[in-house]
Amino acid sequence: MPSSETLAALRTFVAERDWDQFHSPENLAKSISIEAGELLECFQWSPDFEQEKVEAELADVVTYCIHLANKIGVDLDEIVLKKLESTRIKYPVDLARGRMTKYTELGESPE
Repeated sequence: MPSSETLAALRTFVAERDWDQFHSPENLAKSISIEAGELLECFQWSPDFEQEKVEAELADVVTYCIHLANKIGVDLDEIVLKKLESTRIKYPVDLARGRMTKYTELGESPE
């Protein structure tokens, strides 16, 4: 998903600061959650938001996701496509279209 230019820039940034030593999978997963909370905070009291702030927080979430994928040796494109396929099976178009029902309840008629 990230371009080779983005990956290289992130790796250089981390290497220049010798931060890889702190990037355990556990720490990166924690950081993703923390940054996701900060992203959610942008919408805490209103659906209105500051575009620049949301972009900055979203960039933090994505950056940590990229770091985690790199650390555990997975290809983001591959895992996203794999997950999409399993989700496609859980949510068949004929049952899920236009509904936000959990997959375990899709066989039930809408209320």
